[in-house]
Amino acid sequence: MAMKIRLARGGSKKRPHYAIVASDSRMPRDGRFIEKLGTYNPLLPKDSEERVKMDMERVQYWLGQGAQPTDRVARFLEAAGAKEKTERKNMKKAEPGKKAQQRAEEKAAKAAAPAEE
Repeated sequence: MAMKIRLARGGSKKRPHYAIVASDSRMPRDGRFIEKLGTYNPLLPKDSEERVKMDMERVQYWLGQGAQPTDRVARFLEAAGAKEKTERKNMKKAEPGKKAQQRAEEKAAKAAAPAEE
């Protein structure tokens, strides 16, 4: 059984509240889970202690049993010091593609050519 430590969404529209749960990875996001390990309230300020609450003993137990945390939960564990920090990829989604970069270079070359003459 592939175990995950992940967030299960609760709360109403535009007012999210998440439970940190240990669950079988085949179950739906808000569906059946094995154990509730804590809560996450993104509406609270970032420096609030009530924003993320976890039962660290149970989290360590599930990690020892082979449960894999999701990306967001892994960040919570890193902040709590329960997991070592991992290097993440810096996705460059804002950069234009190869063709757009080539067009921009050609346009810059054309603009620079008349200035040289």
